[in-house]
Amino acid sequence: MPLSSREHAALDALFNPASIAVVGASSNPEKIGGLPVEYLLSQRYPGAIYPVNPKQDRIQGLQAWPSLRAVGAPIDMAICAVPASGVMSAVEDAVAAGVRSIVMFSSGFAETGDEGRRAQNNLRALVEESGIRLLGPNCLGFVNNHQRVFATFTPALKIAAPLRGNIGLISQSGAFGIFALMLAQRRGLGVSHFVSTGNEADIELADALAWQALDPATSVILCYLEGARNGDRLCAALDLARAQRKPVVMCKVGRTTQGAAAAASHTASLAGCDEIYDAVLRQYGVYRADDIHELFDIGYACSVAPMPASDALGIVSISGGAGVLMVDEAHRLGLSVPTLPQAAQQVILERVPFASAVNPVDITGQVLNDTALLGDAVDTMLAHGSYDALVSFQAVTGISTQHRPLVTDLWARVRAAHPDLTVAVVSIFDEANRDFLEAQRCLTFEEPAAAVRAIAALHRFRKHFDRVSAPIALPEPVVLQGERLDEAAALQRLAAAGIPVVQSRAVSTAGEAAEAAFATGFPVALKVLSADIAHKSDVGGVALHLADEQAVRAAFARVTENAARAVPGARIEGALVAPMIANGVECILGVTRDPVFGPVVMFGLGGILVEVLKDVTFRRAPFDLAEAHQMIREIRGWPVLGGVRGQPAVDVDAIAGALAALSRFAAANVDTIESIDINPFIARPHGQPACAVDALIVARTARADA
Repeated sequence: MPLSSREHAALDALFNPASIAVVGASSNPEKIGGLPVEYLLSQRYPGAIYPVNPKQDRIQGLQAWPSLRAVGAPIDMAICAVPASGVMSAVEDAVAAGVRSIVMFSSGFAETGDEGRRAQNNLRALVEESGIRLLGPNCLGFVNNHQRVFATFTPALKIAAPLRGNIGLISQSGAFGIFALMLAQRRGLGVSHFVSTGNEADIELADALAWQALDPATSVILCYLEGARNGDRLCAALDLARAQRKPVVMCKVGRTTQGAAAAASHTASLAGCDEIYDAVLRQYGVYRADDIHELFDIGYACSVAPMPASDALGIVSISGGAGVLMVDEAHRLGLSVPTLPQAAQQVILERVPFASAVNPVDITGQVLNDTALLGDAVDTMLAHGSYDALVSFQAVTGISTQHRPLVTDLWARVRAAHPDLTVAVVSIFDEANRDFLEAQRCLTFEEPAAAVRAIAALHRFRKHFDRVSAPIALPEPVVLQGERLDEAAALQRLAAAGIPVVQSRAVSTAGEAAEAAFATGFPVALKVLSADIAHKSDVGGVALHLADEQAVRAAFARVTENAARAVPGARIEGALVAPMIANGVECILGVTRDPVFGPVVMFGLGGILVEVLKDVTFRRAPFDLAEAHQMIREIRGWPVLGGVRGQPAVDVDAIAGALAALSRFAAANVDTIESIDINPFIARPHGQPACAVDALIVARTARADA
């Protein structure tokens, strides 16, 4: 559900207001209602400012008004700085005055418990009915740095106002967000907007993200996320950012069960299964930062440098050790470090016989005696090496007056000749050199591995933005009855959805089982057929490698008796007879229903140890073949599919096709299917059809929905 023009206009009235009222305004700039007025005045906000306080005539030199209705002029945004007990009357006043949006500092709502949740629900209902957009409650507000809107009560910005730039910052935590905003200022990073979403009674992080995706002043968006209430809304915002080619870097907390619980109690938000969040962020091209330093490293890189078109990285260094460190990091992150052609190596070695000219190119400390060496080496690499990104380790030249040309003249010349080249220079810099390089769209880092990580992130964003994706057509939904289908019905449903399944036959007697085995061809597998038994092997309900009629008849009697004994009252419908499938790798395909993101598809190597090894990955349904291939290559066991110990490689295209079909089936039946297990799905070499040999579909019920 993309952001409509009407929704964007409503958010624009909030984040880019032409007029602002402050309800609960104070003449004391130290108070929660006084700081926003002081900020708006000191920042020279160009719009109208209406302080609202029935007890005062003037506030900080401005005329005060007894109520919003008394203002008698259009109000785009009202800041609500009153106690929780006065919130509802303040919002009712805003509705009557035709206010378009509200920023609510007030606390005492869902973060306090059940009573606060009820009050917040009432608040949500009121603003939804009126059409007012609400940021908060229990939030620190926002900053529009280019329009000089400081709609916040934090005193931190009196210490140092944020620098203006192209980085958007959104945080569900006010304190963390302000800390990040101040840290950005200390690092010299320019911010376009800062938004604290608080309890998200109405506006969520996703809404702020969608607005910034369309904001011309914002080029990259950094987020601190604890949990999303509406997965569809978050994914739509991320998709909008992708369409605008704006990188999103996110610090998503709550990786552990304890951490997730803490996040939920802190902001009254849902922190779903972290593996699902991780997969969804990957699917939508988000860079997930492990900490705030990485958040800013990647955000900074996106705000300054062009994105490399390929993964080919050239490394030039005056230290062999630094070069090796960067090569190691490049290989870890999937960047290639192509060897410089032999003729180009010879050119470098003629200048510095003891250099290493392979890539990394180590021209040693000799550059300090002959400053032209570095530029000549860079020119040679770029002329012959076909590199789309270059990182240069230059030790302490960034603070050396004597060697300033190695920093300024060299890279200005390189940028003029190669405008699309991604350049990172690693050194210790003074402010003038750093500013000069960044003005040339060159990255500056003091840590070599961080520079390589930034380049890898930029290339990953470029690949994601360049991917062409078409709308995915969904099949017609199926009609399901009961909580669980038996395996024969499940396989039938999956086959109709385009997922290859084993050719099997349902039988109700030992004689029918023998007849089916002769028709199939020995050896066969025989499994008890019952919609009441999910895991047949656990109850002795499976017999494999049955080689003749006698074995089949005996197996039918054995598995049906075992199942009836293990699960008294289970409806035993008979058995399923299928051929034994050889020459393949067991995989698992599945669907689970996530409370935030809906149906998600799982893939991993199958068998009985899948729950122990947990070598699986997920994607939100639906997705295309390209995404399915990405998914398959993420598991640690991926090399097994390529063939090991003399075994042939399997047909990965067949797995990808099955995963994409399963995702469409899951998305089409989002309202009726709770989960799907296909374990195993036998992946086989090219020319031998892959197929699902065991399947379980659990339908949604009133109990599952609760």
